[in-house]
Amino acid sequence: MAKIYVASSWRNVIQPLIVATLRRCGHKVYDFRNPMPGNNGFGWREVDPNWQNWTPQQYREGLQHPIAKAGYDLDKAALDDCDACVLVLPSGRSASWEFGYAIGAGKKGAVVMFESCEPELMYRESPILTTPDELMDWAGMPGLFSRGKAKARR
Repeated sequence: MAKIYVASSWRNVIQPLIVATLRRCGHKVYDFRNPMPGNNGFGWREVDPNWQNWTPQQYREGLQHPIAKAGYDLDKAALDDCDACVLVLPSGRSASWEFGYAIGAGKKGAVVMFESCEPELMYRESPILTTPDELMDWAGMPGLFSRGKAKARR
């Protein structure tokens, strides 16, 4: 069993299915939408209902809000604790940052891309999983997280 951080967007409709699939494969999966019992994940609307109209200065200040700090701390701790990070596309800037952080920290990674997305050169370092079967093969590979580099489809 590996600890997997799933990075994606709140708008990505397949993110819950990816979390469920990885859990069915026997992994402990961090779900930013439900990071712990009774917690439905961080949302900017909790900081300010008008967050979408913020100026850059308001954004900088919003990052210091106690709710934003708590959300960041929870996600960052899960990133630091994970064995692998799965980026589910399409995603946003935070998910890209999370994935890059995990890969930079030496964690295993995979990119789930079930629909066409704008190509990204730096994803070359990780397997691109294009079907549910590929995801399950990747997640179910014996020893995937316990020895050197994983075998990956390119």
